[in-house]
Amino acid sequence: MKQSLQLKLSQHLTLTPQLQQSIKLLQLSTVELNQEIDRLLLENPMLEQVDEGGNGSPVPEQDSMPAETAAGGDSPESPSAEFGEGGDWHEAGGSRSSGDDEDRDDSQYPAAEQTLQQYLIDQLMLLPLSEFDRRTAILLIAHINDDGYLPEDLSELAADAAATWGIGNDDLAIARKLIQSLEPTGVGAQSLRECLILQIDALPPATPGRELAKALANQHLDLLANHDFARLRRQLRCSEDELREANSLITSLDPKPGSRIGNPDVRYVVPDVIVKKTNGRWQARLNADVMPRLRVNKLYADLLQRSRDGDGRGLSAQLQEARWLIKNVQQRFDTILRVAQAIVEQQRHFF
Repeated sequence: MKQSLQLKLSQHLTLTPQLQQSIKLLQLSTVELNQEIDRLLLENPMLEQVDEGGNGSPVPEQDSMPAETAAGGDSPESPSAEFGEGGDWHEAGGSRSSGDDEDRDDSQYPAAEQTLQQYLIDQLMLLPLSEFDRRTAILLIAHINDDGYLPEDLSELAADAAATWGIGNDDLAIARKLIQSLEPTGVGAQSLRECLILQIDALPPATPGRELAKALANQHLDLLANHDFARLRRQLRCSEDELREANSLITSLDPKPGSRIGNPDVRYVVPDVIVKKTNGRWQARLNADVMPRLRVNKLYADLLQRSRDGDGRGLSAQLQEARWLIKNVQQRFDTILRVAQAIVEQQRHFF
């Protein structure tokens, strides 16, 4: 058999180690990314993590990964008070320490993924409502927090609802009253005072201390929280027994009615991206809290630069790997941000 030499041209795709690492990092979740970075920090002395001191993180140097500034939304806080004889409510917002929890058999309540919002919508679907009224109520339900409260200021929501769906302030007021008629009693309130009054109004008229308790909740929660019972007796013109009866009734109410619905095992997810409306436009921003701050170790880099013999070859490879990682991590978050912004642009009506 005669041997011969042949020259053949062909094209093929080769993934460089840097590109392979970039693809791998893009596929990792935030938890997995942090685990991978922790592993590389142990293996590569050229790589270090910037520690945040008391004065904030230092300005990133060359070969470092800059931190993005993220703006988070304001979360409404539920109005609260601390009051009650015998320490029934100890923390702001109220937390009953009565014997109800001891008498409850948790085995009767199987774990469920149902949220408060879904629980309210399920009740809403059973009511004979028009499509417009149902949609308006669902819009409000989406803004109820886990404790069952609506934000105190609904002006921004009202403006968006009017511009997008033609929903007026009167429509929102009717929908809010409708939600307040659902279970659990007290849901849909905008303050602790309103939440307690809703629960008191739902009690039978013959309930002992009902009217005095309503007066306390409506006008004197601050005095009740400070245990200023002498002043309360003077202003309400009631006896000590009557005040004690009304106070006992109030402390039997639930300041967080929504917390009884849903799975108590809450697992919080830290987002990579935060979406916020700025100047009438929805914008996606990176969450700075989840972005690792990495840079090249300056001490080892200086040692490598002063090295003139072959002993620095290993450090040189590690320096290159550190630079690749810093660049690939930054590129991962840049890609996430671009994809998130594209989604926001396409789904702006949803937001």
